[in-house]
Amino acid sequence: MHWQSAIITRIEKLSPRVKSFFFRLPEPISFRPGQHLVLRLTALDGYRAQRSYSIASAPGLGKAEELELTIERFDDGEVSPFMHDAAQVDDEIELGGPIGGHFNWSPEDGGPVLFIGGGSGVVPFMSMLRHRAAIGSRVPVALVFSARLREDLLFFDELSELAAFDDGFSLMVTLTREAVAHSFRAGRIDAAFIAGVVSAMKMPLRHVLICGSDPFVETAAEGTIAAGIDSALIKTERYGS
Repeated sequence: MHWQSAIITRIEKLSPRVKSFFFRLPEPISFRPGQHLVLRLTALDGYRAQRSYSIASAPGLGKAEELELTIERFDDGEVSPFMHDAAQVDDEIELGGPIGGHFNWSPEDGGPVLFIGGGSGVVPFMSMLRHRAAIGSRVPVALVFSARLREDLLFFDELSELAAFDDGFSLMVTLTREAVAHSFRAGRIDAAFIAGVVSAMKMPLRHVLICGSDPFVETAAEGTIAAGIDSALIKTERYGS
């Protein structure tokens, strides 16, 4: 794997446990929407810890000189607590990659497409949707975004703006633990809900991509199959394992 020392140019807090880190790359890279970079930290005693993170930004038309990694804090992690608590603008961080050739989608791959994201599992879909918007694609895409609370809806304003363009992208949100009154669907996703989403798309799906925690992915995949979707169309990616 090729490694380079990237510079943090900006840090944005997206939710109580999630931040986006923007990096300037000394060596621009090409990547496909859905791919990862590996972030590696080296301690003074030489100990190394590394973790793979999905790229949130779109690849652009050429090689990317800057990109965005969105990192959820896991208290027992070796990398995310440092990034949340210690990393600052102008710090140099080792990045390797890109990696990952399975969980990718670009408009040229065709549609209709169903994305199902749980929590920070929405991140690779942001790269895909940003790329779709950047090239003016009208390939039908539906995103089902499940989060615990309203504050956990990462990129919600941007996603809402994309959905408002009426260019074939639709957004459906469900909250599983929000106690305050809201206008979103309440409860976990299930086969009946997924079947309704698929029916609303009015065309046979060509791709289904599911990303989230292990339990979320299992539930979403089972529900998708129960809704009558061929398992051969489904790709999954898990985080926090």
